[in-house]
Amino acid sequence: MALGIGANVALFTVVRGVLLKPLPFQDPNRLVMLYEADLYEDDTAGFNVVSGGMYAEWKNQNLSYRSLALAQDIRVGLSGSGGQLPEKLNSALFSWDMLRTLGVQPALGRDFTEADDNPAASGTVLLSWGLWKRRFGGDPAILNQTIDLDAQPHTVIGVMPAWFDFPDPSTQLWTPVYHDKPEATMLSFSNHQFRVVGRLKPGVSASQGVADLSIISQRVHNEHLNDPFVFRSAKSRPLLEHIVGEIKKPLYVLLEATCCLLLIACLNVANLLVARAAARRKELAIRTALGGGWLRLIGERLMECLLLSASGGALGLLLALAALQWLMQTRHDMSRIESVHIDGVVAAFTVGVIIICALFSGLIAAFSISDKRILGALHEATRSVGGDSARPTLRKVLLTLEVGLTVILLIGAGLLLKSYERLRSADMGCITQDVISMHLGIPDARYPTSAQRANFYDTLLDRVGALPGVDAAGFVTSVPGQGYGMDWSFSVVEHPPLPQGSGPFALSRWADPKYFRAIGIPILRGRTFDAGKRLDAANEVVISQSFAAQYFPNEDPLGRHLRVRGKDFVIVGIVGDTRYAIGETPRPVQYYPLDAGVETVGTLVIRSSHDLEQFALPVQRIVSEMDPDLPVSDVLTMNQLLGKSTLDQSFNTALLVAFATLSLVLAAVGLFGVDVVHRNATDDRNRHPRRAGRKARTGDAEGVAGWNAARGLGKLVVGTRKPAWKPASCCAICSMGSSRSIRRFMLESPQRCSQWPRSHVSFLHGAHRASIRCKH
Repeated sequence: MALGIGANVALFTVVRGVLLKPLPFQDPNRLVMLYEADLYEDDTAGFNVVSGGMYAEWKNQNLSYRSLALAQDIRVGLSGSGGQLPEKLNSALFSWDMLRTLGVQPALGRDFTEADDNPAASGTVLLSWGLWKRRFGGDPAILNQTIDLDAQPHTVIGVMPAWFDFPDPSTQLWTPVYHDKPEATMLSFSNHQFRVVGRLKPGVSASQGVADLSIISQRVHNEHLNDPFVFRSAKSRPLLEHIVGEIKKPLYVLLEATCCLLLIACLNVANLLVARAAARRKELAIRTALGGGWLRLIGERLMECLLLSASGGALGLLLALAALQWLMQTRHDMSRIESVHIDGVVAAFTVGVIIICALFSGLIAAFSISDKRILGALHEATRSVGGDSARPTLRKVLLTLEVGLTVILLIGAGLLLKSYERLRSADMGCITQDVISMHLGIPDARYPTSAQRANFYDTLLDRVGALPGVDAAGFVTSVPGQGYGMDWSFSVVEHPPLPQGSGPFALSRWADPKYFRAIGIPILRGRTFDAGKRLDAANEVVISQSFAAQYFPNEDPLGRHLRVRGKDFVIVGIVGDTRYAIGETPRPVQYYPLDAGVETVGTLVIRSSHDLEQFALPVQRIVSEMDPDLPVSDVLTMNQLLGKSTLDQSFNTALLVAFATLSLVLAAVGLFGVDVVHRNATDDRNRHPRRAGRKARTGDAEGVAGWNAARGLGKLVVGTRKPAWKPASCCAICSMGSSRSIRRFMLESPQRCSQWPRSHVSFLHGAHRASIRCKH
């Protein structure tokens, strides 16, 4: 009981804190996240980020929102000072009115002003509470001091509250977006990279707000028909839904699993009480004959259950506290984890669960106590009559439900394990063993020209490749499994012009010639980049196999030209497909030469047959010698990188497997407990041979003998006792009926998942009816 109540309290606390508790912003119900939608007439894509130009149009022309604000996740390098090393930090760009839109004020200092958010202003920054404590010792004197971010001075104007982590739990500082971003990016309608938060005016619904913005988007689209990447309309969803993301369904799955665990615990207690009541029939009969009322006997049973549930609830609450503490330390990256704590609502929920468990177990136990059955016990004491079969039947039904629920959890855990195994075994299109990756970026302020950027990475790769034990080294803007990255539109010079407003696009990566060998991407045809072509002369492109199949289905792509941003690139090679995220299908990719000196941020990959971790310090030493203010971050092997991307799936699978294992243990304990009670009753009858002989003649002794847990759970299926096959058959029927519902709920589309609750209820009802049919 303690395990069941503790698991439910812990999961309810998490669900309430993450999914149900309102956001800690002013009037959070009026906050929505806005997206662009309908790139094409038949476009069914999901939630797309917003371009800077469209945001400006929305902000200036809408009539439905009190305010609109802009945000973007970025990473910046914090220079070392006072003996501290430089480090790479997750940061966010905010428009100057973002905190006003959310209704939040800094804990120390001031907010951004409109004067801070323009290219001509001095750099300003807001620190997170955690960064202020960790890096600056919680010293209030940091206000109005200057720190260097990406080699640019920024004045610290404030420190945010400890609970504030928007737009991502890992965000550690915030800077103004219009100050940091180029004007061309903020005016573009086809460069989509921002998230927009809106606060609706009073009396305006979310659908009315979206309709208002969609009219603006359609007008802008019609004015830019030559640009194929201007969206036609808008979408929105509550800000809370955006923040919790994909964690909603797994949390509800785990909550249902804990409910099954609690139900198994209640069935265990009820079964033990029924068996105990069967062993005490004569005592109850004598008490009834002496004037004890049926309601009084029922009250005693309920009080026993209440005491058991209260004891289990107290211990369960301690287990829930320990589980939540473990969760806070293990999954500190979970959205809204700071909102998870036990409060008055959770305490009331715990009391309610205790009462429900007591009533459920007590009423089931009380069902076996009736005036007629108690009188039957008196008759057995004076003459030979047929034994009462209601109690053995009830125990069989309870055990059948208990084992059936265990089978459901085992099936669910098995399906998730199978899904996770397939996920981790997916072919990424590259080598994942013996490869280590390190994130690195050079600031535009210190490396403003293409030549400086190209020279830096050429020197870095030469020095890293010369380290003892390095088999190959390369650099790319985004390795497989690291995320979507960016995509670019293009046109094929040799192909006829496309219709107005349409144009192909594909994932784009910048890589050096040795990257493909370093990470093991096969070159299927042609070659990689010519190392002698640098800067403006770097006009070659390598495409992936799916790119060639999709855009050159009936022709040889080698020698063809792609026009990208006004420059022509000749296709010189075709390489194997890769996945930008584990579990995603391969997408067309176009690789451009790093020696062009365009990109400044990316990932260094090193392949070696030796210990990979030994290269972390030498590489950081090389980078520090080249530029002391450059941090090296995210030093991960490819397997670690992929494991980090599947952290949610592995965590959810591990929890469900744990719950299924606990349910199996509880079921085994329940079987053993009932068997012990039955054995005690049998021993008592053996001490009275005459009464035992009468009961043997009535056949009542056969009732629960088939449930002999001491002979193993296998006896339940293949035992020679007559009733043993009945609950096993019911469990088999239940498991087959539930497997399809579980698969649909956890592995298929959300639209179909909505059918699960009805299927779940139908399954439980069907399990009960099946157990009754087995008896008759």
